[in-house]
Amino acid sequence: MATVLSVSGSPSATSRTNRLLRHLDDRLTDQGHEVIPLDVRTVPADALLGADFRHPAIVEATELFARADGVVVGTPVYKASYSGVLKALLDLLPQYALTGKTVLPLATGGSTAHVLAIDYALRPVLNSMGAAHIVQGWFTLDKDITAHEDGSVTIAPGAAEALAHVVDQFSAALGVHVPVLAAAS
Repeated sequence: MATVLSVSGSPSATSRTNRLLRHLDDRLTDQGHEVIPLDVRTVPADALLGADFRHPAIVEATELFARADGVVVGTPVYKASYSGVLKALLDLLPQYALTGKTVLPLATGGSTAHVLAIDYALRPVLNSMGAAHIVQGWFTLDKDITAHEDGSVTIAPGAAEALAHVVDQFSAALGVHVPVLAAAS
């Protein structure tokens, strides 16, 4: 069983990005992983923006990254890049915080015009942090994610199949046998 840190870079608790990640966490848990969610928006702004490396929340986040075998990084795309809160956290982590880790980058956005944000904005940062393996990422359109009042989501069939595939590739890259599961819905 691998330990997976699931990082939501969304500044909103009710965002599609956050809900999508928590949905995918369930798939990873079903595959036998220990999943630890980290919502960057819950890290105190004064610690993030003040670059307070000694703040208990920053120390804890750093320890979570160190403990993880794999990291899922999800972000909404704003102005063709990942979110500012995610950048603020990544900037405070040790330079090689992802050394030896398998990483799955995910993004959500309103337009396919932002699909390259994973490869041109997020992937280079993850690579510079020493990730051992960055698996194929995935961009999901906001319109393909329907959020429900109970906190659950429904994902459009084509997007659900693609997300299931990248999550399963991530699991396989962690060295864990991936059982065949139905596509995420």
